[in-house]
Amino acid sequence: MTAVDIINYAVAILTIGLGVCGWLATRWTMSVLDIQAGPSNMGYTEVSAVSGCLFVGIGLGVLILNEPMAWIALGLAYGGAAVGRVTSILRDNAASRQSWTFFATEAALGAWLVLANLPAQQV
Repeated sequence: MTAVDIINYAVAILTIGLGVCGWLATRWTMSVLDIQAGPSNMGYTEVSAVSGCLFVGIGLGVLILNEPMAWIALGLAYGGAAVGRVTSILRDNAASRQSWTFFATEAALGAWLVLANLPAQQV
């Protein structure tokens, strides 16, 4: 097993762990993310689905597939999250230490997964 494999697996396990928190500890996750449910409580199902099982599913998927393109797809998902977060930070005046930390983490994980898993002839 290479260093790239070890880091890839660690990122997948982290992704699954975050997903389990969003799925099974939805209220705690919403508190950490400063999200509140509205009158319909739709916020709970949204966090459970998007910050929960979506992460669990993609994390398990990359572990099962264990193919470079699967790892790159996970990287693109993290990259997309980073773009959405920085856009909101700038557009919505939502800058905080937590939002910048989440952005940096998403950007770093996305960059790693994409660049480390490109086929050697394309790097």
